[in-house]
Amino acid sequence: MPTFISLQISLKIRPLVVGIFPPMEHNVNLTLPPLSLYIHIPWCVQKCPYCDFNSHAQKGLIPEKEYIAHLLADLEDDLQRYRNAIAGRKIHSIFIGGGTPSLFSAEGIADLLAEIRQRIDFTPNLEITLEANPGTAEAERFIGYAEGGVNRLSMGIQSFEPEKLLKLGRIHDAQESLQAVDFAKKSAPAGLRSFNLDLMHGLPNQSVQQALNDLRQAINLAPPHLSWYQLTIEPNTMFYYRQPTLPDDDALWAIFEQGHHLLTQAGYEQYETSAYAKKGGQCQHNLNYWRFGDYLAIGCGAHGKITATTGEILRFSKTKHPKGYMRGEYRYEENAIALADRPFEFFMNRFRLLEATPKADFSAYTGLDVTEVQTTMEKAMEQGYLVETPEHWQITQQGKLFLNELLESFLPD
Repeated sequence: MPTFISLQISLKIRPLVVGIFPPMEHNVNLTLPPLSLYIHIPWCVQKCPYCDFNSHAQKGLIPEKEYIAHLLADLEDDLQRYRNAIAGRKIHSIFIGGGTPSLFSAEGIADLLAEIRQRIDFTPNLEITLEANPGTAEAERFIGYAEGGVNRLSMGIQSFEPEKLLKLGRIHDAQESLQAVDFAKKSAPAGLRSFNLDLMHGLPNQSVQQALNDLRQAINLAPPHLSWYQLTIEPNTMFYYRQPTLPDDDALWAIFEQGHHLLTQAGYEQYETSAYAKKGGQCQHNLNYWRFGDYLAIGCGAHGKITATTGEILRFSKTKHPKGYMRGEYRYEENAIALADRPFEFFMNRFRLLEATPKADFSAYTGLDVTEVQTTMEKAMEQGYLVETPEHWQITQQGKLFLNELLESFLPD
């Protein structure tokens, strides 16, 4: 059976050395994609042993007002730095991630969103997502978040089994998860349009039946969106240094195959490698990310991407540790995506989605002609990883199972 693993490919992007945007290797015409905004809030009550995100265990009171002031200063810096690339563009979606953003008060989140709106225009009815801890103290704030502008919540349930939650370092229990979902549903009149549940499988010593029982409980809660992903051991985590016993490949395959059937039968459609949604429930922010859209990024360790009208594409990141960030040292790194790297960058994102990839998007968002990847595409089709129409490329079931191998073929020589 194929092994389901996270993508582990290192792409070396050529560093930015001249001005804000480097000189291009040749003239490139690009279409500007939708523009989103990611906001990172780095604090958690405690660090989970599997987590490799930029999060920091809470020590004392969180400096909420001070951090929000720095987020806004960080945004103003980006808006000034990339002013030519952003001019006339509106924010398509906002995602507030972490960490645990629901440690911030509803008033603080509302003030932050109101201040952002003063600095850059929003598209009508844009999606604004906030990640939340299912713990009761945070769940009680859900109505306040909705009244402040948040219209989508993403809750890290992970499991409903006490023993698994303890092993994962989670601070909530199953009852608090149920209560959080109830709070989310009751927040609809205040403006909440949707919510997502994060659920993990392939947990330490987890049987196939235990994983499917978790999934059935999540389905019974009827979330519009369900992120169902396999636990992987990432470097620089506690699980990496003290690795637990995980299910073998046969068990993982059985979990995925049977779980996918349960989700499909319940009316969920898989639209991304680890994401399922009811009709209309897809996460618009994530869709923009996987479609190679642009996104500003503010907050500790946040990563962004911006496309300029002159043909350059930049990736940038922010200072990881709160101490440095809150000294006003926002920018950490900024790199230009070279032309030779753009096919890999584009397909690394697009082939996470199960929808067909328009060839026109490849040309519009990378500035390259489809002939640049034709030889690679033909080989992938011979291997059964892709099928092609005059307008699209479509990843196959075989391509999904061997996604790493497919993506490696787009790396520059």
